[in-house]
Amino acid sequence: MKRFLSGTVGAFAEAWQEVRIHKTRVMLSLIGVAVAVCAITTVVGVGAVAEQSMQEQNETYGGRPANLTLNASMRDGSAPTTEVMNAAWTSALKRYDITYSSRIISGNQLMQFADGAANAVAKGVDMNYAEMHRVRISEGSWFGPGDSERLAPALVVNSVVYDRLGRPDLATHPTVTLVGQQNTTAVVIGVYPAMSWDLQPATYMLTDAMQALVPVTAPAPVDPNMGWNQSQQPPMYEAWVPPELAVKLTTALQRDVQAALGDGASVNVNRQDYAAHNDGMDPFLPMKLMVGGVAGLVLLLGALGLVNIALVSLKQRIREIGIRRSFGATAGRVFFSVMMESVVATVVAGVFGVIGAVLIVKNPFVENLIGQGMVTDFPPFPVEAAILGLVCATVVGALAGLLPALVAVRVKVIDAIRY
Repeated sequence: MKRFLSGTVGAFAEAWQEVRIHKTRVMLSLIGVAVAVCAITTVVGVGAVAEQSMQEQNETYGGRPANLTLNASMRDGSAPTTEVMNAAWTSALKRYDITYSSRIISGNQLMQFADGAANAVAKGVDMNYAEMHRVRISEGSWFGPGDSERLAPALVVNSVVYDRLGRPDLATHPTVTLVGQQNTTAVVIGVYPAMSWDLQPATYMLTDAMQALVPVTAPAPVDPNMGWNQSQQPPMYEAWVPPELAVKLTTALQRDVQAALGDGASVNVNRQDYAAHNDGMDPFLPMKLMVGGVAGLVLLLGALGLVNIALVSLKQRIREIGIRRSFGATAGRVFFSVMMESVVATVVAGVFGVIGAVLIVKNPFVENLIGQGMVTDFPPFPVEAAILGLVCATVVGALAGLLPALVAVRVKVIDAIRY
C-alpha cells in the first residue's frame, strides 16, 4: 500500500515538474482547455439563469406550483352570494391549513388621465396574490393590511398608467379618477413594470374594493355608450399548495365547497400552474438537452485540439522517455506519468476556466441581459456547473494523455535513445 501511494504521489510530482519545465510548450493546450471548460461551465450557468427566467414568467401568469383555481356558479346561471362563497372558501382554507390564497376578479376599468379617458385592464386580488404570482414592484409597494381600510381604493398600476400620470412621486399619494356609474378617486401606491409587448394600461386593486365599485353579477352586455362592461364576473379563487398534496387538495376543496353551497351549485377545481400537465417530467428538459448538446460540442472541440498538441509534444520527448526507461522506469510508471502530465495541466486550466465562467455568469449585465428584467430571484452560480467543468477538464486530460502514454510505452528503449 505504501509503495502504491509513494508511486502515485511521485507520478503526480513528476507530472507537475514536467508541466513547469515545459510550460511554454503546453501553454497553448492549456489555454484551449481553459476556454473550453469556461465555455461549457458558462453555458450550464447561463442555462440555469435562463431556466429561472422562464420559470418566473410562467409563474407570473399561472402561479407557483402548485396553484389550484376554484370556480363556482349556480346551475341557474347566477353567481353564489359573496357572503356564502367567502365563508365556504375561508372555512376550507382553515381546515387544510392553506396559507396563500387569493380571490381574483377580472374586468375593465375606465380611467381618466390628463389627455383623456382610457380603458384599462383591471384585476381585483388579495394581498397574497403578489407572492403567488411573483408580481415585481418597481416603484412604491404592494398592498398592505392598512390598504383595505382606505376610503379611497388603493391601486397598483403598470408602468403604462404611471407614465400617463406623469410619473409622480408616490410619496405624494397621487390619485386617478375611475370613471363608472359613480366616479371614484383612487390612490396609486405602487407600480409594476409592463411587458415590452404590452402597451395597454392595467391595474390591480383589492378584491373587496373592486366589488364595492361594481357589484358582482352574471355576465352583462357591454354598454355601447361607455365602451366597457359595467359589471364584473364572479371571483375565481386560487390557493398555493405543496405540489405533492395538489391532487388530494383538489378533491377535498371541490367536495367541501360543493357541500357548503348545496346541490344547486357547480364547483370546479383545477391546477393551472406550468407544471400541472407534465406528468412528472421536467418542463425544462428540452432546454437542458439543448444546453447539454452545445456544451458537449464545445468540449469535444477542446479535447481534439489538446490531443493533437499532446502528440506533437510527445515526439519531442522520445529521447527523454528512452533514457528514463534505460534507468529502470517501468512501462506503467512512464504510462502514468505521461498521462498525468495532461491531467494535472488540464485540471489547473479547468480551475481558471471555472473562475472565468463564474465571473461571466454572475456579471450583473449578463444576468439582466438573460433575464430581460423578468427575474426577481437570480439563482446562485450552480455548483453542479463548476463540478461539471472540473470533471470535464479531468476527463479531457485523461483522454488527451492516454494516446501519447500508449505511444510512449510502446517505443523501444534503444530506438528512443537513438532518436
